Amino acid sequence: MLPQGALVACPAARRSQILDDNAHNSADDPDLRTLRLVAEGDQHACAALVDRHLTRLHAAAGRMLGDQAEAEDVCQEVFMRLWTQAPRWQEGRAKLSTWLYRVMLNACHDRLRKRRPEVDLDEQLQSEQPGPEQAHAQEQRQRRLLQALDRLPPRQRQAMALCHDARMSQVDAAMAMEISESALESLLARARRTLRAALSEQALPPPIPIQPGIKEQSL
Repeated sequence: MLPQGALVACPAARRSQILDDNAHNSADDPDLRTLRLVAEGDQHACAALVDRHLTRLHAAAGRMLGDQAEAEDVCQEVFMRLWTQAPRWQEGRAKLSTWLYRVMLNACHDRLRKRRPEVDLDEQLQSEQPGPEQAHAQEQRQRRLLQALDRLPPRQRQAMALCHDARMSQVDAAMAMEISESALESLLARARRTLRAALSEQALPPPIPIQPGIKEQSL
């Protein structure tokens, strides 16, 4: 079970010590030394990993699910698995960050499969209302963007969540998705084209009805 307080920030002094130790770690996986401490039952080391990865992991899960509370639950699941599986970690198979995002993607998929096909976009927008001076234009733009994101194929949405919300490198994102880097670039390119097209759409005003028997005036 995840130790009490593992999703709370690690004490500053202990976190500083752990991160200083990691500065001397292999560039291939800067989390490896901390992970070894977690495997030994060090709760502060677990909290330090939470401090390092939670914000971006939560952002990516939030993009996938469109629900911040569910994203928090997913992050809890991810770090619970980290705590329980750390003693069995096989070094050299994958970076810890890659594994964390892979677990997050799988947890999000499980939740999305159980959902209704349609998403309540109005509910998603309640926490992102723009300022009054730009209310209408921004609301329409945000609505089109969320609708376009919601309609993206699952793999394209995953790629956007990892590269833009979690700010992972394309190399790491491709590893998390277990695809080649060129395949990831293709997913991102298609997703961006779809989103640009959605944002460039302009609603045309309806035609003015002409009453029967009245001719249009020529200009």
